[in-house]
Amino acid sequence: MITAARRTKTLAALLLATALWAPMAAQAEAPPEMKAAAAAGVEARTKLVQEMVDSIYSFAEPGFQEHRTSAYITGILEQNGFKIERGVAGIPTAWTATWGSGGPKIALGSDIDALLGLSQVPGSPEIKPQIEGAPGHGEGHNSGMPLIVVAALAAKEVMEQNNIPGTLMIWPGVAEELLATKAFFVRAGMFKDVDASIFTHVSRDLGTGWGPMGNNGMVSVEYTFTGKTSHAAGAPWAGRSALDAVELMNMAWNMRREHLPVTQRSHYVITDGGGQPNIVPGKASVWYYFREQEFSSIRGLYEIGNRISEAAAMATDTQVERKVLGYAAPNYGNKPLAEAAYANIRAVGMPEWTEADQAFARAVQEANHLRIEPLATTVGDLSTPENRGASMGGGSDDIGDIMWNVPTITVRFPSNIPNTIGHHVTAAIAMATPIAHKGVVVGAKAVAMTILDIATTPSLVAEAKDYFQNVQLRDQKYDPVLAPTDMPAIHLNEDIMARMRPKMEPLYYDPTRYATYLDQLGIAYPNLPAKK
Repeated sequence: MITAARRTKTLAALLLATALWAPMAAQAEAPPEMKAAAAAGVEARTKLVQEMVDSIYSFAEPGFQEHRTSAYITGILEQNGFKIERGVAGIPTAWTATWGSGGPKIALGSDIDALLGLSQVPGSPEIKPQIEGAPGHGEGHNSGMPLIVVAALAAKEVMEQNNIPGTLMIWPGVAEELLATKAFFVRAGMFKDVDASIFTHVSRDLGTGWGPMGNNGMVSVEYTFTGKTSHAAGAPWAGRSALDAVELMNMAWNMRREHLPVTQRSHYVITDGGGQPNIVPGKASVWYYFREQEFSSIRGLYEIGNRISEAAAMATDTQVERKVLGYAAPNYGNKPLAEAAYANIRAVGMPEWTEADQAFARAVQEANHLRIEPLATTVGDLSTPENRGASMGGGSDDIGDIMWNVPTITVRFPSNIPNTIGHHVTAAIAMATPIAHKGVVVGAKAVAMTILDIATTPSLVAEAKDYFQNVQLRDQKYDPVLAPTDMPAIHLNEDIMARMRPKMEPLYYDPTRYATYLDQLGIAYPNLPAKK
């Protein structure tokens, strides 16, 4: 068994070697002994990592309803000397936690929301909801904020011991699955004096990247049609169906898809289709996501949708109103920050997976008919525009709104199993197991070391800002589809959690009584199926 002291010594040696040979160490960086101390500080907090990962998994709160999660995290930060500002940007579950003084000011963030309907018993290879219909962490957002908190505490400790000036600002990604808050954070000025930003997201690997990341930006908009009710059988001619308008809009949009670029993604759900069949619907709503890769093309899709909604209203003699519920800019990573973080990622390396970890990963893949692939043991290449290749579009992440306002990178960390499906219960299975805990620890070490690089190296901050201003902003400027009257949709998911929270609260993790959440649930790890 490798002890924490031996791991720290090994890392110190690797850091020294990295400082001597790393191809990206043309930039100055924090002294190796400081980085080793930060890594040791993370290692000393492995129990806190496990408790935070497991606790937030058990809270499983969806977007705008992360009340218990936010109270839990801010409580830990407050106990460790951070000043908390709650309810920022008019969002009850949003906050900032600030420590330090002077520059550079470093923003540290990760998402905290769960997904609707993805409740899952952790550590069970088979799909098995804890509570039928309840939300769950099928995107692994229970792991990112524990990483940020532990990395910040470890870096803070080193900064205090060495009298290093600087300010750390921790913030949560609220309602990321709705892509509904970060544009409002920017509008509220949360990042106006930030020098550099590090974001984290759960993955199956440990890495980062720079340049345009190939995902789509997005605008989220709900169209509400108002018609006139009448008896659907007795006097249908007296009514004006709002549902007809919704259906006509959807049909028109689906006809238009054939004539849109292949990089676009668009999808909708009917959020209100009327009351009962014998009443012509006087109100009906449809909620659209319009996704594209550049600011102008996102706005272009939005304008097409608006015109189609107006045409549908004219055709049905109804009225239409639209409400923007969220926005996400395309993602763009900062090159100097990514190169500095990648040197630290290489020095830290992947977790030391046990036979139990690998066996559990395989059991999950086999039970759910996923492609068999072991947990990764080596760090891949730095992701760049050259090795990523051309993008044909895809998902969105509203960290892009921060990326187009301050130099920012996303650090991915290996807390999930290869080939599980995002936004699916399979992606929740490992998220309160040793796999999740170990992935957070290595990610936190890399982030803590990068914080120190930024705090001790003015040239790195200057290079990051130069790249941001003269490369990233050369061809595109931040252009969110937000009107001054658009406000965060904080009402979303209220009704669901009013029903589900009483059922979920008895299953919250109690670390004062149980070593892990699996222990509390009576699940033996790795919980392999019996051989037939």
